[in-house]
Amino acid sequence: MQDEYREAIAHLATAVSIVTTRYDGKPVGMTASAVCSLSLEPVMVLVCIASRLPSHDAISQSGRFAINVLPEGSENLALNFARPSPDKFSGVRLLDDHEVPVLRDALAYFVCELHERIPGGDHSIFIGRVMRCERRGGGKPLLYFNRKFGRLDDPEEELLRALAHGL
Repeated sequence: MQDEYREAIAHLATAVSIVTTRYDGKPVGMTASAVCSLSLEPVMVLVCIASRLPSHDAISQSGRFAINVLPEGSENLALNFARPSPDKFSGVRLLDDHEVPVLRDALAYFVCELHERIPGGDHSIFIGRVMRCERRGGGKPLLYFNRKFGRLDDPEEELLRALAHGL
């Protein structure tokens, strides 16, 4: 069943985000695709994180986290945060006015207080009450589909590009 599930779920296109927190005075982060809106009243989002990851315990202990939605072209950043590394934040530009790390180049971000953690198999569902959020720019999100990064195509944009090149 696990193999069939992996094949099927790979066809659910998702936006790629970096989930961050600060624990023991150090920034902690990971790449996530299991992120979604939960509620408008109160404003809440959720993220699912594998129990074995350092970010899982860091968020549980700190009680705060940020979800940073990555723009197109951020594949290297997503890969950097998806792999174990002693300093994932090296060279990453951050906004200065937050208790948790917020990526300066994020398409949008959500700074959250941990409202609840619910066990879910080998993951936990972290429900965050959004304390601050912002849309930062007019780009498109980096997508993940069928185990690859992708992008949203705009048919009108593609037509204009083709016309401009005489095709």
